Amino acid sequence: MGAVPAGRRPYVLLSCATSIDGYIDDATGQRLLLSNADDLARVDAVRAGCDAILVGAGTVRRDDPRLVIRSERLRRARVDRGLPPSPVKVTLTGRGDLDPSARFFTVGDAERIVYCASPVVAKTSEVLDGLATVVDAGDPLDPARALADLAGRGVDRLMVEGGGSVHAQFLTAGLADELHLVVAPFFVGDPRAPRFVRDGPFPWHPGRRARVVEARQIGDVVLVRYALSERCPDA
Repeated sequence: MGAVPAGRRPYVLLSCATSIDGYIDDATGQRLLLSNADDLARVDAVRAGCDAILVGAGTVRRDDPRLVIRSERLRRARVDRGLPPSPVKVTLTGRGDLDPSARFFTVGDAERIVYCASPVVAKTSEVLDGLATVVDAGDPLDPARALADLAGRGVDRLMVEGGGSVHAQFLTAGLADELHLVVAPFFVGDPRAPRFVRDGPFPWHPGRRARVVEARQIGDVVLVRYALSERCPDA
């Protein structure tokens, strides 16, 4: 899986909130709140500045996110700029196991794109007929191929909101330009719970450190912005 040249893919911003020990959820089956109201407002504003928001199919199944801009002011501002009220919704699936009644497909009027592994394209297209554009992204599913297709559809700025396996795919493939990492002031401490990323051949290591462009306290959480490519501007 190779990275697409910078001019042929959108600017990719990864966004994630974790516990102090790096977990993005717990193992209770109920969604763990890692952020706070002020930080959620910040995330809403970041979303409003993007052309598309991407999550993995596991996140669609587990969290049932709406992926819409919550603030009426931000929605109006997008419309005033000639944009739809909310960014395009994007997901990746290797199995095609998506519920057409999920809020990803039923909430809001944003365009929806589903990138599938080649063997499940036909099945997914049938299940999601009329709800989303289904695109063949190779076998195995290749995020770089999805990015190239998004660029061809006019997506210049993409926000990736997880989950952990999707973040790891983008990071290990060198397909991320910026990371927003929010740390909540508590531990999860449960090996059954999902972490931010699993092990992998990440391009950043003791000999090649990511560049910190911002560190900011937001209520009881801390935001750290990391530059992962030369495309990321300074704060």
